[in-house]
Amino acid sequence: MRRLIRDRGEKFSRLMTGTPAVAALGMLCFVLPATAQVLTIDTSGRPTTSVRSAAVDRRFAQVEPTHVVLPSGDLSARSRQALIRYLEVEPGFAMRPFPGGHKGLTLVANGKLDPAGESYLDMVTTFGVSAKPGDKVVITDVKIERSRIILDFNGGPDFKHRFLRHIYIGDEIYQQPVIQDDGTVPTGSRLTLVFSRRIPDLTGDQVESLLSPLVSFKVKSPVQAFTDTLPPMLKDAILNHHVLVGMTTDMVIFAKGQPDRRVREMDGQMPFEEWIYGKPPEDVEFVRINGNRVIRVELAAAGKPPVIFSRDVVEGMMRTDGTPVAPPVNNGTHTVEMGDVHRNPDTQSADAPPSLREPGETLPTDKDKDSRVGVMKPVQFPKQAPDDAPVAHQPGTPPANAPQTGSSGAQQPSSSGSTASTPAPAQQPAAQPAQPPSAPPAQQFAGQVARLQ
Repeated sequence: MRRLIRDRGEKFSRLMTGTPAVAALGMLCFVLPATAQVLTIDTSGRPTTSVRSAAVDRRFAQVEPTHVVLPSGDLSARSRQALIRYLEVEPGFAMRPFPGGHKGLTLVANGKLDPAGESYLDMVTTFGVSAKPGDKVVITDVKIERSRIILDFNGGPDFKHRFLRHIYIGDEIYQQPVIQDDGTVPTGSRLTLVFSRRIPDLTGDQVESLLSPLVSFKVKSPVQAFTDTLPPMLKDAILNHHVLVGMTTDMVIFAKGQPDRRVREMDGQMPFEEWIYGKPPEDVEFVRINGNRVIRVELAAAGKPPVIFSRDVVEGMMRTDGTPVAPPVNNGTHTVEMGDVHRNPDTQSADAPPSLREPGETLPTDKDKDSRVGVMKPVQFPKQAPDDAPVAHQPGTPPANAPQTGSSGAQQPSSSGSTASTPAPAQQPAAQPAQPPSAPPAQQFAGQVARLQ
């Protein structure tokens, strides 16, 4: 056996050293893994390496691993049934946003969460939110396999009999589905608890402790269940009934309750809703909300000037390192919005058109350039000459080229003194002079009428 392995090794070495192309390919295979790097693009479009990742919202960040002591024995049939009965009747509260989708979240026992960070946020964006932090969740289905426990919350993310829904029975004319569609759409979520090799002989309390980073099974009030998912400073502000800029509408309702009055107005092109708490002469608090966020808080006390807060202080609290995911970058750019005017059009002129010249640069052709070029002047139309267009002949007057005759129809004496008699136009009309080819038909007809007279 050793001789066979040695012979095959020598044959492979001769093959690698005998062919240059194969040798180069072998070297490439050994070199590439050592120099390869992983490049990740976050949602803001900035490349990040695996060493330094972008700051994410703490609701989507990696969880802190638990430290639950697991039994050494495997899960028995009796413990299996007791575990299913225990989990199906225990309500809990979501500590993280639970996404929809068939796959759901995967939590390693005493380990990490998958997905986490940007991938977790992408899953929530793609499949939607099944349960928000602080919402009540109920385990409706438990599946125990060899090394994992699959838990469905609030009905699960799949249709019932999702495979049988695609099966029809019948002929080519009439087909009947095996499972009738009742129109209900699943809105639940799924969580998978994974173990290394096999599921140990767990109890219900131990499973709840392993799920504590995502689901809390303790008895809590709705306010306590919601605030336990928030950072300490934000939790104290809500419990002390303070509204901060950057809070969501759910945070405002948990902190102050429903407002006494709501007013919808417009600030330029931005619509907003004003929540008003209190009535004069008591202190009045105006909470301005755009979309789902508080953008302005105004406190008006009797006999004191109003105090206005407009800086977002909640966004930094919700990040893992206290900074936004995509901090604003001031690179000298300016975004033009509706109504963005930089000058007064009545007193200031517009900027000069763009040019390839540098400031103060002149060209040799500028000296010989006509100063009138580029100056707009009134348009001068050419005057019409007398002979540009023929004048229309008036009826009853002889044309300009017709011969002149007397009252008796005889031709007038010429300049040489000789006379000649010609018959009257009634007996023998005179020959019609040729009209120029360019004369219009109306002028020709008027000339014929004048000669016949």
